[in-house]
Amino acid sequence: MKFLLVVLCLLASSLSACRRADEKIPAHAAVPDSMLGLPPLMPPAANFPSPAKIALGRKLFMDRRLSYNNTMSCAMCHLPEQGFTSNELATPIGFEGQSLRRNAPTLLNVAYVRQLFHDGRAASLESQAWGPLLAANEMANPGADHVIRKIKAMTDYRDMFETAFNGFGANQETIAAALASYERTLLSGNSRFDRWYFGQEKAAMNSSEQAGFGIFSGKANCIACHGIGEKSALFADGRFHNTGIGWLRSMEKTAEKHSIQLVPGLRVDVDERTLQSVSEPTPSDTGRYEVTHNAADRGAYRTPTLRNIALTAPYMHDGSLTTLEQVVEFYERGGIDNPGKDNLLKPLHLSVDEKRDLVAFLGALNGGNVKKLEIQARTEAAAIEHRSAIRKP
Repeated sequence: MKFLLVVLCLLASSLSACRRADEKIPAHAAVPDSMLGLPPLMPPAANFPSPAKIALGRKLFMDRRLSYNNTMSCAMCHLPEQGFTSNELATPIGFEGQSLRRNAPTLLNVAYVRQLFHDGRAASLESQAWGPLLAANEMANPGADHVIRKIKAMTDYRDMFETAFNGFGANQETIAAALASYERTLLSGNSRFDRWYFGQEKAAMNSSEQAGFGIFSGKANCIACHGIGEKSALFADGRFHNTGIGWLRSMEKTAEKHSIQLVPGLRVDVDERTLQSVSEPTPSDTGRYEVTHNAADRGAYRTPTLRNIALTAPYMHDGSLTTLEQVVEFYERGGIDNPGKDNLLKPLHLSVDEKRDLVAFLGALNGGNVKKLEIQARTEAAAIEHRSAIRKP
């Protein structure tokens, strides 16, 4: 009888353990609860989150070994301490010093973006994940098989993949799923604006910021593209607009001047002939048109979120505007005229005080947990570097 009881207890324990292993972990146990100002987040059923997936994705995101020559990680263009973008360069530097065409967009709240990249060419975080890994000017891997073999050869990843994916190792689907799971945790709400607008904390924003909100939602009509809902605000409409940025460089072959960044914060105008004498030709960039081949989409780019905007300079798809003051001045002028410019863009006729208040309001959109996300990412990066140093002879 005693033996039978022991067997039954062991069987019950085993079944319980199997159930726990197979159970889907509730989303709220793996992904942060929606913060004030953000809508509820429903992860895809095909990639339900778990702490193990998120930890694996964070490690992959920070690991330079995922690039062909072990020098580039996702975090080198989307720096955690710089709002998960790159403040110091208009466009990032990729594999072996190659310049990319477009500014690195912030990954904060990327979970809510339905069309990824500036031109919207990826429909999910999972499908987006392989783009930088295989791009010749980013991480430069020759193919997915190369990345998979490389990760499988790294002993520190084997158990992490098998734990996260019920015994499955690294493959094209699991690598993308892990990266996407981590990126969906980069939620940042509970800004001072959220506390003032949604939380009814009257003192959360000062008088200048409140006046700036009035300009934002009224005279300047920024809200037409950077909308605010009844219970939440993503400050983006998910659509594509032509503001004229980059039009001369990409559509007109006779542009006389180019704005060149010498060092962070310092740009100079260089004439076309001088530039061509010392550099490769600038690749054309026609925006959304490259995806749809619809002439109406020439020069159109996805509306970026304004959340954490004060942390994510430089601005516009090409990083050509370095301060919020410059951005406001750009829209004050009504953008840059071109055949496809969005009809919403018109001169704003704002006063000096109104422009100052508008910039102040934008500064109130910084999330309350950005520092925590930065620390989590950098802790993982330090651990990877430590393990790498130990392995060196």
